[in-house]
Amino acid sequence: MRKFFTQYKPYYKNYKLEIFYAFIGIILVALATAGTAYAIQPLLDDIFIKKDVNMLYIMPIIVVILYAAKGFGGYIQAYFISFIGQDITRNVRDKLFSHVLKLDLVFFQKTHGGELVSRIINDINRIQSAVSNSLAELIRESLTIIALVSLVIYRSPELAFYGLVVLPLAIYPLTRLAKRMKKLSFKSQESNSDITSSLSESFNNIEIIKANGTEDIEAKKFSTLNLIFFKYNMKAVKTNELTSPLMETLGAIAFGTVILVGGSRVVNGELTTGEFSSFIAALFMLYTPIKRISSLYNKMQDAIAANERINNIFAKTAQIKSGNITKIEDIKSISFCNVGLKYDDLEALKNINLEAKKGEIVALVGDSGGGKSSLINLLVRFYDVNSGEIKFNNTNIKDISLEELRKQISIVTQRVYIFNDTIAANVAYGEELNEIKVIEALKQAHAYEFVSNMKLGVNTVLDEFGTNLSGGQRQRIAIARALYKNPKVLILDEATSALDNKSEGIISEVIEEVSHNRITFVIAHRLSTIKNATKIAVFKSGEIVDIGTQDELLASSSEYQRLYNSANL
Repeated sequence: MRKFFTQYKPYYKNYKLEIFYAFIGIILVALATAGTAYAIQPLLDDIFIKKDVNMLYIMPIIVVILYAAKGFGGYIQAYFISFIGQDITRNVRDKLFSHVLKLDLVFFQKTHGGELVSRIINDINRIQSAVSNSLAELIRESLTIIALVSLVIYRSPELAFYGLVVLPLAIYPLTRLAKRMKKLSFKSQESNSDITSSLSESFNNIEIIKANGTEDIEAKKFSTLNLIFFKYNMKAVKTNELTSPLMETLGAIAFGTVILVGGSRVVNGELTTGEFSSFIAALFMLYTPIKRISSLYNKMQDAIAANERINNIFAKTAQIKSGNITKIEDIKSISFCNVGLKYDDLEALKNINLEAKKGEIVALVGDSGGGKSSLINLLVRFYDVNSGEIKFNNTNIKDISLEELRKQISIVTQRVYIFNDTIAANVAYGEELNEIKVIEALKQAHAYEFVSNMKLGVNTVLDEFGTNLSGGQRQRIAIARALYKNPKVLILDEATSALDNKSEGIISEVIEEVSHNRITFVIAHRLSTIKNATKIAVFKSGEIVDIGTQDELLASSSEYQRLYNSANL
């Protein structure tokens, strides 16, 4: 627990005033609680036994003041502690999300999106009460215990021994319960991640689920995960609730002893009825904060387990490091020199040598798994080469900052990404929005015709995943986004696959028009889209087996001939 609070200690420096107000509230609650127990002695001895009339009028005022102070203290403590907790978790969530976004693409490919959502939302929510309410309650109950223990000892040191002897006896079983609670909390959070992942996967694949009529199968899969989550939670509840009967039993033994010893002192006249009643009241009140602290300690294990899962993400670092060159004036050539790439043990590319110059359209063709997309992944540094090097002009790509590199490259992949925002915002994504530029980009992508027919035009809000557009329309929005950026390098990975023949022909012309002042890479299975390419690189099993124009390859390359013939069947 000390390690947990040490980690979050720097955050508290930003809330000095809030902590001051909250601490005042905590002190008011602790002192008012002890004061209530103390007031029992004059209530019994002075009013009921000595018949003190003045005290009869004073005590109600004291009681009102004590409870008003306790209520007001509880209010300001709750408000400021909640503010601190909410703001710390907001900062941690921002920090974690920002950190995750900067991790390598391979991290996202190996980590389920639902699990990341669970870490950022659920796990951080679990630490919120720990860094705010639980901490405040821990301090408040600790101060209350100190105040009540002081009162108990003040009233009767001998009786205090009998009443407080249970505290050290409770430490061992409470520690065992806390350790078990931490393990169960960790398993519960892992199970919660599985549920979130299942939901995310189901909603993202809802079309295929409905098309195959597998709703019941998915519901059964979810129900199984949900039952596991339920069982872990119930085990955690059972473990946590054992604290109460444990403390009740030990407390009852202590009370019985105190009643026996203290009662004899009252009978013998060694203690007044008021003093003994005040002692008993303080002892009764004392066990309440002790039980709360025991329960809080167990609940804190849930936050500690969540924090360990969060720290596991923070511990991961990007292996692809940014270079120091922050500005590229122009890209006249891109060279792949003996480039090799491995995905774990799979050799995706080997001995790749290829050069692309400004104004050229370089087409990459070949069977699926041949290495075309892998080459593009290297170009935008989703991965780094295992051997060889890639040069922009005469500069190694690794020496260029990632921000500048990706600023100069636009890519349209096989999967089209649409955000739940306006068409204009989607086209200008990542850039300053200029409606005139948006319209120009839409026209270049052969998309303005259908956009202008929409009621709100470029201000039309697209649904999540662009479900209010056809597949071809989504793809043209993505192409417009790529063109809006006015990049020095344009990459089209199957960018015309969802277009009809007419639109494909127009986009092919657009590609030729926009390629004069930049380097263009086109990955295509439909070879009709690359007939005007400057050069075509034929991939097979991670290697380039032939390079040339379409006419040259048709005349000399058996591999290209096979691809061409199969595409025209």
